[in-house]
Amino acid sequence: MNRRGRATGGLAVALAALLISAVVPANATPAATPPEAPLTVTVDSGQLHGLVAGSTRQFLGVPYAKPPVGELRWTPPQPVAHWSGVREATTAGNPCPQQGVVPGNLPPINEDCLSLNVTTPRQERPGARLPVMVWWHGGGYTTGAGAPYNAQRLADQGDVIVVTVNYRLGVFGYFGLPGLPGSGNFGFADQIAGLKWAKRNAAAFGGDPRNVTVFGESAGGMSVCAMLTSPLAPGLVDKAAISSGSCRLDWPTGGLFPGEAAQTPYTSLAQDEADGTSHAASMGCTTDVLHCMRGKSMAELLPSTVDFADHLAYGTPLLPRNPADALRDGRFARVPVISGGNADEARAFVGGAIVADPASVTAQSYPQLIQQAFGDHAGQVAARYPLSAYPSAALAWSTVITDGAWACPTAMGSRQLAAHTTVYPYEFADPDAPNINGINRPELPQGAAHATDLPTFFDLGGVNLLKTPPQRQLAADMIGYWTRFAWTGNPNRPAAPHWARATRTGTAALQFVPGAIQPVDFAAEHQCGFWDSLG
Repeated sequence: MNRRGRATGGLAVALAALLISAVVPANATPAATPPEAPLTVTVDSGQLHGLVAGSTRQFLGVPYAKPPVGELRWTPPQPVAHWSGVREATTAGNPCPQQGVVPGNLPPINEDCLSLNVTTPRQERPGARLPVMVWWHGGGYTTGAGAPYNAQRLADQGDVIVVTVNYRLGVFGYFGLPGLPGSGNFGFADQIAGLKWAKRNAAAFGGDPRNVTVFGESAGGMSVCAMLTSPLAPGLVDKAAISSGSCRLDWPTGGLFPGEAAQTPYTSLAQDEADGTSHAASMGCTTDVLHCMRGKSMAELLPSTVDFADHLAYGTPLLPRNPADALRDGRFARVPVISGGNADEARAFVGGAIVADPASVTAQSYPQLIQQAFGDHAGQVAARYPLSAYPSAALAWSTVITDGAWACPTAMGSRQLAAHTTVYPYEFADPDAPNINGINRPELPQGAAHATDLPTFFDLGGVNLLKTPPQRQLAADMIGYWTRFAWTGNPNRPAAPHWARATRTGTAALQFVPGAIQPVDFAAEHQCGFWDSLG
């Protein structure tokens, strides 16, 4: 998601999957129940003691880097200090500084926030090496935390290990200054550090360090896509799943919220440094700027955190090229990918805008919104999406932005990935998905809006939000696909609808609806031929 009170962004792609079985002779004695996994493990920084959570075990609030405070504020993550004795890992760590309320019963926000959470099956088969899935949450790079994404269902049903990671947000994660190493990449560097930690320590939890999948939703998905274009990706990540977060997303003026400038998920290092310098000056820091800014309290900096949404910077050692350009040119890691999004993405953002200002999207403002967004192409867009074809202006505008700024750029990204690697395209389209964004406007049913897929994979804040048997069955099916992918790189499994690979010219995707998992002509559904013709 993005900024200024937007609906939570967060994850989408979870885990469930293939069980490894041994061939047992017909006259053999039935195998004994696998032993319970130990609650005390040794990682590279010391011993951890976790807890039993249903049919899983969890290790919560595990530090993976030193607290980025004082002189370490706005430095790349530093290795965590080794501790003596056994460290309790039974409560979640602090969420990173952000505005708004973080879901779940969590400690207060704090800059000492670089921790992660590990969830594994409760039982441990001797010799088994489970896939490791590392989750990067969404939230427009300005909100969220790893702990609210309770992964017990994923780990249990999928027989996988799930790691959910905190990373620095907003001004704390994406601030930059000329000459400051790591500018614009501190949050991205945290994500990578958490991924490296999971790979190094996989075996301690019964995991396979050679089988690591990174997955994320919204800003987390955008970070996953960026990661594929980083020079660090080869050898670090084995598979990737991107939900509502293609490298090719491109919002026109007003496309995220009326009145906001056009933007993409990424910005240039030069722009990030210019924005950081300007922001520092606004806080009275014009000489010895870094020292001055490090002297500001968390509370003083917090109001400006939203100004660094969509500020993951390229032109840096971690991210040399604009991810959109790298994808187009085939400059990315050749690993299997799941890529897709939700059928009604923009309804969350348009609904949020209407809640804030009911006059922002109306029949009267619709022509102006189209003109501001599409300029010389406004007439073509208005003709293609006439207001008369929709029950409300809000539905018309959200359809325009879903198709033109979310769905079709995602489809283009999938085709560009498919030119060089294996890609499985999808669409989540439950018309009655849980309304996790809390937007209730009669003129704009939320349907499968942005982030409404998250309860399919996670119990958000520890609560299973799936209320109907068909939704729960869809969740089990999707967990089955995603975790099979984590095990093998191919989501297809016996007795389930076939999920076809993308091609460089393909227009299909596997659509997930309760009671109906089937391929659809995604490009036709979202009028991608029209949008591609606009250039």
